[in-house]
Amino acid sequence: MMTEQTLVSFEASELSTYLGDKNATALEKAFGYTTVGELLWHFPRRYVEVGELTPIAELPFDEHVTVVAQVVNVSQRQMHSRRGFIYEVTVSDELSSGGQELKMTFFNGYQARTDLTVGTIAMFSGKVGWYQDHLQLSQPDYAVLDEASQADPRPIPIYPASAKMPNKRIRDLIGLLLPHVTEENLPEFLPNDLLGSNHYPQRFQAYLQRHAPREVKHAYVARQRFAYEEAFVLQLTLAERSRQLGAQHAVARPRQSGKLADKFEAQLPFTLTEDQLQVGDQLASDLSQPHPMHRLLQGEVGSGKTIVALRAILQVIDGGGQAALLAPTEVLAAQHFASITKMLGGLADPGLFGEGEGAGVALLTGSAKTAQRRQALLGIASGEIGLIIGTHALLSDQVQFAELGLVVVDEQHRFGVEQRDALRAKSGDAVPHTLVMTATPIPRTVAMTVFGDLDISTIKRLPAGRAPIQTHIVPMQLTSFRERLFSKITEEVSQGHQVYVVCPRITDTAAEQGVLLSTYEESSGQTMSVEAMMELLAGMPSFSNVRVEALHSQLDSEDKQDVMDSFAGGNIDVLVSTTVIEVGVDVHNATLMVIMDAERFGISQLHQLRGRVGRGGLQGTCLMTTWLDADHPSVGRLKTIESTMDGFELAEADLAERREGNILGAQQSGSRSALKELSIIKDRKLIEQARANVEALMNVSEWQNKYPELLKMAGSWVDESSQEFLNKN
Repeated sequence: MMTEQTLVSFEASELSTYLGDKNATALEKAFGYTTVGELLWHFPRRYVEVGELTPIAELPFDEHVTVVAQVVNVSQRQMHSRRGFIYEVTVSDELSSGGQELKMTFFNGYQARTDLTVGTIAMFSGKVGWYQDHLQLSQPDYAVLDEASQADPRPIPIYPASAKMPNKRIRDLIGLLLPHVTEENLPEFLPNDLLGSNHYPQRFQAYLQRHAPREVKHAYVARQRFAYEEAFVLQLTLAERSRQLGAQHAVARPRQSGKLADKFEAQLPFTLTEDQLQVGDQLASDLSQPHPMHRLLQGEVGSGKTIVALRAILQVIDGGGQAALLAPTEVLAAQHFASITKMLGGLADPGLFGEGEGAGVALLTGSAKTAQRRQALLGIASGEIGLIIGTHALLSDQVQFAELGLVVVDEQHRFGVEQRDALRAKSGDAVPHTLVMTATPIPRTVAMTVFGDLDISTIKRLPAGRAPIQTHIVPMQLTSFRERLFSKITEEVSQGHQVYVVCPRITDTAAEQGVLLSTYEESSGQTMSVEAMMELLAGMPSFSNVRVEALHSQLDSEDKQDVMDSFAGGNIDVLVSTTVIEVGVDVHNATLMVIMDAERFGISQLHQLRGRVGRGGLQGTCLMTTWLDADHPSVGRLKTIESTMDGFELAEADLAERREGNILGAQQSGSRSALKELSIIKDRKLIEQARANVEALMNVSEWQNKYPELLKMAGSWVDESSQEFLNKN
């Protein structure tokens, strides 16, 4: 096997070495590529197969065909009903007697306008349609041919292209690289037994089969190999990171009987669920080890994650340490402070690392008054405060801990690596234990692919007594449904309950400002805003005695807190809001969630929003309004929400709808770290196989010495931006 230096020297080589300065500059401008490896990973999106060509004169209607023909005429015309243009191409082939012609149409065909000029010979593939008394192909796939490719029966790769870098030129430039794709230049780094058991080609062969396959099935096998390579190296990177984290030193905080944790459980007015007890045991075990806990706790809204985290916090305080709970917003930090101090009761009073009567709980946010801030800082530094709850204010240099033993991060995706490291740096030589919580259920493959270096605990069962939230779609085209929606709001208020009304945006667009709606019928086709809803409710006689207030992100922190405090205190009946209330607002008297233009929100977001009601033992109802027809695809998303309360099932549906995007967060278009082949939707079994293979590899004695090139590849595979993303965990 060749050395790692050989591998790096070819893939890291500048493109100009093999393609010349002019071509290299063009590729950098088009895609940002500067190295050979980046261009080799510019894989085709699909392939056009020659197969058995069909003469134009014999084209069957409504069937998929492939023809090779020459462009004989082109034209362009503007579309009448919408913006844009149609590029029309007329072609003729040699297989039909008399030179039969066929029309092709391309909507906004910028690329086709560049590629398909008079005289160009290309292969076209598409479904035969009928337009204005002649056959045509609409939006066909095509590949521009030269003399060599016309004589070559192999599939023609179709690449992601641009106006200045069309497919034909990309194929030509990659063709210049392929003679250098050899086993010597691209040695294998995956273990041979894994390749053999999966029937994958060697790395250099996979590149050749991906860019120049003899048959499409060979390209598919190569695609599988590269997807497996990405899955394997990512899993290895995560496993190695987990091993390194586990080797760090932390202070063990084993459970101690008769102290705060036991006293807290003894005064609970309810019995913990089986899931809460099981996860609690996992956390207690982790905290008892001399290496840091790194655990993700996921659970539905209202599943009791905070109680489980509080048990762990008290265990650390009992063991002489302090805990910091970070929340993404001041509203959520205040919510945590209020709920935790209420649950602790007298145990929240200040003590000295559990030696006094209580834990000592303090709130520290950016808007804290000077005296309150000074008192909290002194308590943290002296150790009198065992649990400090706050936002980014906890990261400032002024905050000094006596002995930070546990960091709890709520809604972890809202904090960056620098913020996490700033807290850890306050813990001295020992690394604090870390618990991150999320109320967004994570699909299994996402958890394995993104959070693979964290131990994961899940609370699935909701506490007893919580009735499922009744969820209904409200079609606003029907007058009776519109009227019933607003009467339902006033009914809930008349029964002493409270209501959320969530709108997709804060204000109307500039074109609509000053033309606020006097009746809801006028809003058909428009997106409802907080501003418009406030105006609408103010004009309804049935709401004349209803206390309505607005909450959104443009309010300053103090005003937002005042509104939330008023709503939580029962002084506001209807809260018209944006999704600022999605996370952390806990008002037990709220029973109705109305989501306006619900199709504007994602599945997980809708599930999070409806979880805000029915939290106090009262029946919760969620009404999702839409002006869309029942058969619209976006209404299908709402029907999914309507049909189930299982957040994990919905998370899978949300992932399938949104696609995974670049789950590693790499931003550069040419970044090797972006998952180009691996799909966490399509490749679930492959990801699980790679994870199992990595676990088996790491059990091999001295595997790092046996596969040094593999370890180096794992270290260099993710770039800086992806490494930062992984570090957030």
